[in-house]
Amino acid sequence: MNDSGTVPLTREGHARLTEELKHMKEERPVVSKAIEEARAHGDLSENAEYHAAREKLGMLQAQITRLEDVLSRSEVIDPGRFTDTRIRFGATVTLFDEDNDVEVTYQIVGEPEADIEKNLLSVMAPLGRALIGKEEGDDLEFKAPGGIRHFSILAVEYI
Repeated sequence: MNDSGTVPLTREGHARLTEELKHMKEERPVVSKAIEEARAHGDLSENAEYHAAREKLGMLQAQITRLEDVLSRSEVIDPGRFTDTRIRFGATVTLFDEDNDVEVTYQIVGEPEADIEKNLLSVMAPLGRALIGKEEGDDLEFKAPGGIRHFSILAVEYI
């Protein structure tokens, strides 16, 4: 998130979060019905099903509220409009991890869509912040939570 309160998202990330919100809103009446059914079983003080359903509804509503907030403040950025090799939001970056002797590829994305297992790196993550402004061919040294890391930037693409 930047200073203006907007949340940068890729087109794909915005679509994924919108679909997730739709699914949660469809799930809400199902959970509400489970609360009503559990309530019908009588004494609520010792009704575990009732309390579990109420807790689930509360968590679901909190997630819906959070996603609605993110989407209402989102700014969809199309990485395809960039053509240079300077790393900015949306870039797909191929790095050589000198410490582990492996090549890795990440796309720099907004925090709400980040998923390191899918190689979607948050622009706010330590590595994401360190990459912004660098260019293809640069070497990068940055302080990660586990210590100093060293990377070489092999390629920067906007796809």
